Amino acid sequence: MRIGCLQFAPQVGDIDNNLNRADSCLNKANTDNLDILVLPELAFTGYNFKSLQHISHFLEPSGSGITSLWARTTALKYNCNVVVGYPEKVDVSSKWPTGPEFYNSAIIVNGDGETIANYRKNFLYHTDEPWALEGGKGFYEGCIPGLGNTSIGICMDLNPYKFQTPWHAFEFAFHVLEYDSNLVILSMAWMTREDGRMFSRMPNEPDMDTLTYWVTRLEPLIRAEKKEEIIIVFCNRTGIEDDAVYAGTSAVIGIQDGEVKVYGLLGRGERELLVFDTENPPYGKLVYRPESEKSPITSSELLQLGGFPSPVVSSGPVASSRNNDSRQGVSLTIRPSLSLLLFPKDHLLSWGLPKNRRRGCQR
Repeated sequence: MRIGCLQFAPQVGDIDNNLNRADSCLNKANTDNLDILVLPELAFTGYNFKSLQHISHFLEPSGSGITSLWARTTALKYNCNVVVGYPEKVDVSSKWPTGPEFYNSAIIVNGDGETIANYRKNFLYHTDEPWALEGGKGFYEGCIPGLGNTSIGICMDLNPYKFQTPWHAFEFAFHVLEYDSNLVILSMAWMTREDGRMFSRMPNEPDMDTLTYWVTRLEPLIRAEKKEEIIIVFCNRTGIEDDAVYAGTSAVIGIQDGEVKVYGLLGRGERELLVFDTENPPYGKLVYRPESEKSPITSSELLQLGGFPSPVVSSGPVASSRNNDSRQGVSLTIRPSLSLLLFPKDHLLSWGLPKNRRRGCQR
């Protein structure tokens, strides 16, 4: 599967320039034979809206606004599936006196330019709540021809519901297992709490704190130790909007037999198309090191795959590679407290594993 993950820096309300920014990244990249192209949450409107009034001029009719037009045009141009986030306005005039409904959505278009799904964000972040409704129909699940059983979420969907449900509920991860998905797509506008100026000084470095958190929220997939690989696409945005600093670090990973493979990884501030073919070997694996192991990792301890050092989430200096088109390494230091924390082997997660998985298309 050849995956394109477009990380760029849209600005609130700057539609034309945001479209140009995305097109510019694509025009510079190797887009041959893409199977799927994924863009961030609210890709062309920007994300950090303060109110319904603030976003009202940028709401788009279901499946027929500027984002949907771009998705269809781009899908036809590159003959691939396209997933892109947009602010959806639903006409419910037939239910008068009910007013219109608004959702934080993602449209999925196939290579023929046909809309095959429209997913509405299920778990809202506090920035969404002033203007959007919860999707209400659960996370997306569906069989996409050529891609297989696919689950789709939008950013906050990865977190506990309203940050109130138990951490161990792992709502999105268990959804993936229940549907037996082989492809997981997360379209995101994920922020960091770090100071923008400090955070932006190392644009080529991934934010390993963020990547660690994302992977940890998918722990049930690791625990399941499935023989069939699950490919996960984290498509995040970068840049700054007012006081919102976005973490970038878009990544393509695979989870198989309890291991986390890294196929491609962008820096926190990079603005480009991450492309990787999952038929190629991964660069490396994310490795768990217990908190008690405080000593730095030596170069001999780094797991080498395909001749490139793996991004090891642990204490001490490590190395990470970006993507298969520009195999450049970046050095980074991870604090011991931010190791990839998996629960002890005897920790009971089996209560949430579905006994009867729902099958979609056959792969």
